[in-house]
Amino acid sequence: MSEKKYFSTSPYEKELGFSRALRRGLHFFVAGTASIGTDGKTVCSDDTVGQARHCMRIIEDALKGIGASVRDVTRTRILLTSIGDWNDVLEIHREYFESIRPVCTVMEVSGFIRPEWKVEIEVEGIIQPEKGSFG
Repeated sequence: MSEKKYFSTSPYEKELGFSRALRRGLHFFVAGTASIGTDGKTVCSDDTVGQARHCMRIIEDALKGIGASVRDVTRTRILLTSIGDWNDVLEIHREYFESIRPVCTVMEVSGFIRPEWKVEIEVEGIIQPEKGSFG
């Protein structure tokens, strides 16, 4: 089975020993993604919606890097430090996934590696074969 990995600019990938995204065959997984800029600093540190939007940009890049796209996503997980932000963050989720409708879990956590992080998003899925190839 073929394997492909994608690495972003997050300093934690090397430090903790993980890939941003991993594809094995047609299945893929994107790790919990926080709002980290290319300089390693938090993007939108005081804005949960801005962080969620930046997380999704990182996820889109990771998906492209492994030959997938948001239309292939079958599951999303949204982790929030304040569950009161769920509706605003799900607006961003709808922008990307409304027509796809993957299964979704939203949960509150006590915190992340960096205290200014308000949200992390992770996705997984199965790359869709070309239309008509289902036998």
